[in-house]
Amino acid sequence: MSSFDPRLLDLAQEFRESLRLGVYMFRRLDPEGDLTAAQLSLLSMISDDGLRVGDIAKNLGIKVPSATEQIIKLERTGLVTRQQDPDDSRAVQVVITEAGASAVESANHRRNAMVAELLQDLSSEEIGQLAAALPVIAKLNSSFQN
Repeated sequence: MSSFDPRLLDLAQEFRESLRLGVYMFRRLDPEGDLTAAQLSLLSMISDDGLRVGDIAKNLGIKVPSATEQIIKLERTGLVTRQQDPDDSRAVQVVITEAGASAVESANHRRNAMVAELLQDLSSEEIGQLAAALPVIAKLNSSFQN
């Protein structure tokens, strides 16, 4: 392991802990909704062009059989479909349906409203700090994906 400035290691620990707790918070949002946080994550992930099952599993940090199980559940409810991969006739892509896209939009709207309610308790300065941090977080996310 490389040698890092101890301040960076401390910041990394605090950042990871904040993200972990944030993930827990977002998983608890909208408990009455039709989609679980994992299902919403999967549907959002495939909303652009669809993905292969292996890529879905990798992105969710789960094994292929677990991803397949989730896909089957979503397929039974008409939220996703499997289609031949246009780049490889031997492979299959999971693609969101119109009903799936509508379910994602509805869930996102409800969950955004819930988070906005939480943000109301922040000061103007805190809201500004959060807004300023988002591009940095986006940069970290994009560097991780490459």
